[in-house]
Amino acid sequence: MLSAQDRAIVKSTVPSLESGGETLITHFYRMMLSEYPEVRPLFNQAHQASGDQPRALANGVLMYARHIDQLDQLGDLVAKIINKHVALQILPEHYPIVGSCLLRAISEVLGDEIATPEVMAAWGAAYGQLADILIGAEKSIYDQKEQAPGGWRGAREFIVAAKVEESAEIISFYFEPADKGPILAAEPGQYIGMKLVLDGEEIRRNYSLSALTNGQYRISVKREHGGRASNHLHDQLHVGASIQLFPPSGEFTLSASNKPLVLISGGVGITPTLAMLEAALATERPVHFIHCARNGSVHAFRDWIDGLAERHPQLKRFYCYAEDDGVSPAAHKVGVLSQEQLGEWLPQERDLDAYFLGPKGFMAAVKRHLKALGVPEKQSRYEFFGPASALE
Repeated sequence: MLSAQDRAIVKSTVPSLESGGETLITHFYRMMLSEYPEVRPLFNQAHQASGDQPRALANGVLMYARHIDQLDQLGDLVAKIINKHVALQILPEHYPIVGSCLLRAISEVLGDEIATPEVMAAWGAAYGQLADILIGAEKSIYDQKEQAPGGWRGAREFIVAAKVEESAEIISFYFEPADKGPILAAEPGQYIGMKLVLDGEEIRRNYSLSALTNGQYRISVKREHGGRASNHLHDQLHVGASIQLFPPSGEFTLSASNKPLVLISGGVGITPTLAMLEAALATERPVHFIHCARNGSVHAFRDWIDGLAERHPQLKRFYCYAEDDGVSPAAHKVGVLSQEQLGEWLPQERDLDAYFLGPKGFMAAVKRHLKALGVPEKQSRYEFFGPASALE
């Protein structure tokens, strides 16, 4: 346990982290990824290039320093980190690498005047405490997944059983285990980790499960411009191909409730809401399904959702297209999802559970709209496909 002096010293560095945290973390990543190539597969280089990953980690380090004496104030941040780590198979041997590079970055970026021997000793102890917390929690989850029916540890070989085009940009992949054994049950909203080798380089990615089919996992992948993994999957991964998958993970899951459920998605953010929708329709709770797309050609799963609405009176669906392509079915609004439009589509009773996913700007707007429309903030839940950050 950290001493009171160590906690006070770490908190004293908060102003420096507020002003220079992103620079520090950018230096940390540059150093670590160049000197320790074995950890490169664990980091999405697109998120590095965009700055999303450094910003997310800088925010995490800052939050940890601010609440070093009240870790319960970190809320669900720790759970999100743990689940991302489990999906990518972060292991205990990775933590000393991260720790040594982080401490070097603190020393080199903050300089001798701030990064005194006392500060470095306190941060060393603070990182040790955090590493112990994460390693212990992750081990527990790895053990649970390995021991559960159909579970496994590490990578497991799967075969592509089917490949289905869902829209002009999205393709679904159905995976079944090569060993023909059972698979671990996943919860609606979870994702799976994937290990790929592209041009001799290993990379890892997480993809939301868009269906919880018996004996198979389904993911639905949008082709991203310049995306190494998505373009490989679309162009090179065919039926019968082998792929390495990690067990399902993620804390953004559908909670049991009798309240009306509202699922709001933008673009490929629709994928985890599909599994949530199926699970909810197995109960009697009313569901409002709201999806926003650029146009009808990139709107995946519309026919499937329309079919569900015909069979389940409790389901109401609403669509919003940013542009009118002139050929899509008429049952949609054109433009951005405004607060007024969202208010018309929500249930009249605002004591509801809302789950929303999509591009960051879209989610930030939805979060503001829901709050303004009277939906309790604790019942307004969202997930990031990439590194977590604040929705301001």
